[in-house]
Amino acid sequence: MFRKLGNYFIAGVVLALPIGVTIFVFAFLIRHIGTPVSDMLFAPVFKYFDATLPESALGGALLDALATVVVMILVTILGMVSNWFFAGWIIGAFEKAINKIPGVGIVYRTVKQIVDTFSKQNRAIFQSVALVEFPRKGMYAVGFITSKAQGEVQERTGDVVVNVFVPTTPNPTSGFLIMVPENEIEYLDMSVGDAMKLIISGGAVVPKHLPKQTAQAPK
Repeated sequence: MFRKLGNYFIAGVVLALPIGVTIFVFAFLIRHIGTPVSDMLFAPVFKYFDATLPESALGGALLDALATVVVMILVTILGMVSNWFFAGWIIGAFEKAINKIPGVGIVYRTVKQIVDTFSKQNRAIFQSVALVEFPRKGMYAVGFITSKAQGEVQERTGDVVVNVFVPTTPNPTSGFLIMVPENEIEYLDMSVGDAMKLIISGGAVVPKHLPKQTAQAPK
């Protein structure tokens, strides 16, 4: 009986977890984005029409949700105009100004590098997915091919060495850069996106294997 109850509990967790995480994400956005924007902009405006609306629980929640939607729309518009030449020049000038601020510039550059590395637009930095023996022989890890090693590393090893980034689980923004001889790399068919899902889920989400032409070594 207890085993059945345990199985039912696990099944319930599997069903409730996606819903719970979705609610948590939206609640987080409303609390940390919608509420401050609503307090600064929307609440003073609506007080002119109905002073009790912003003060009521339902009215405050509606204004917070509306402010969150407005902010998301503005961020989407920002992404659209960022492709324009003039907007790109303004953003570049803004980033230069931020980078000159002591302390703030370091934080901004660090966050921007992480976002750029793992954003969809720059996913090409990971050329393909590979299976490597790490951290020792007989143990395997999924990694991302970035490029062939060059310079002193290539000369010292006397072999064709490939740079492989092995991310940590479940946080792929950190990991290890290992340099592996090309003949010791097993190139996988899965996409970078599928490999990310595998790593972030800790192996719980396994992509289906659809055999195709194996990826080639980076040039």
